[in-house]
Amino acid sequence: MAVFFLILVGGIVRSSGAGMGCPDWPKCFGSWVPPTSVDQLPKNYAEIYVAQRVEKNDRFASLLSSLGFSALAVEIQQDKSILDHEPFNATKTWIEYINRLIGALIGLLIILTFAYSVRLRKVDPKITLLAFLSLVLVIFQGWLGSIVVSTNLLQWMISVHMIVALILVCLLLYIHFRSGTLLTGNKGNNLSSGQSPSVYRSVLGFGIFLMVLQIILGTQVREHIDLIAADYGYSDRFAWIDELGITFYVHRSFSLVLLGLHLYLAYSFYRRKDINPAIFRQFSWLLGLLLTVILSGVLMAYFGIPAFIQPIHLLLGSLIIGFQYYIWLELGVEKMHPKNIALV
Repeated sequence: MAVFFLILVGGIVRSSGAGMGCPDWPKCFGSWVPPTSVDQLPKNYAEIYVAQRVEKNDRFASLLSSLGFSALAVEIQQDKSILDHEPFNATKTWIEYINRLIGALIGLLIILTFAYSVRLRKVDPKITLLAFLSLVLVIFQGWLGSIVVSTNLLQWMISVHMIVALILVCLLLYIHFRSGTLLTGNKGNNLSSGQSPSVYRSVLGFGIFLMVLQIILGTQVREHIDLIAADYGYSDRFAWIDELGITFYVHRSFSLVLLGLHLYLAYSFYRRKDINPAIFRQFSWLLGLLLTVILSGVLMAYFGIPAFIQPIHLLLGSLIIGFQYYIWLELGVEKMHPKNIALV
């Protein structure tokens, strides 16, 4: 839940335009406690932090070149928008700073998760390994956050940052579920004996794949909205939708495909009397989330993209991924642990 909360806070940061509230990372204006007034900053603070970002981007471009992404490295080095400066705004600075504090707190929680997982290393070493991987991933995510800042909110970097957050969510859900089934000794698949869940898992797995594509489409729409908003000076919000291209319409229509697929699964579960009631309840929540996220999209499309709806829309999409993945795990729990492991 903590990671979902961070995703919500990240959505608030983006919808409020506070992404560059702190022009450096991990500190904020060179301090662990950000300023509350521009008078606390040197007069040439804009030049100082632009120069720092350019230096960091040069190192990032060198890394990309060494990995074989030379064209992308050149694109970053030649992107003049990275040099743009956003004037100091105390509200935006503290919104971004609070986002970072929450991220640091979640990092500590993941460290504790890894420390606790060490207790299970002799019973199921994979849990410890995955907990360590989640720790590495959250460190990588923090580094990505620094690149998002240094590139002045480069659009595709924000999308990568979001996708890594979803991977982290799924990894933590798997660790939680695997350790839970290990400790309880639950090895059933939530269907009666002889009833294979493989068909349902395959369909739901396809639904997860489609939802990931939908979120990627959504990040592209969001990137386009950011550019349009800047062109309009963040005013006249009702005109923004008319400026969106084909990606928006694909994203909008794709939601109906997802809803139809999950309605089919819900009907299939309903017809089976042997389905675990917990699975059906969870799937009912999943359908409710799908309907709510569609409703939030309608509200944004017809009511001028209200700023408070944007982070909610993002959070709902992330929760859908979490519910899908958790149910998918429940349908295949009998394959979770090696048979030669003694459950505690």
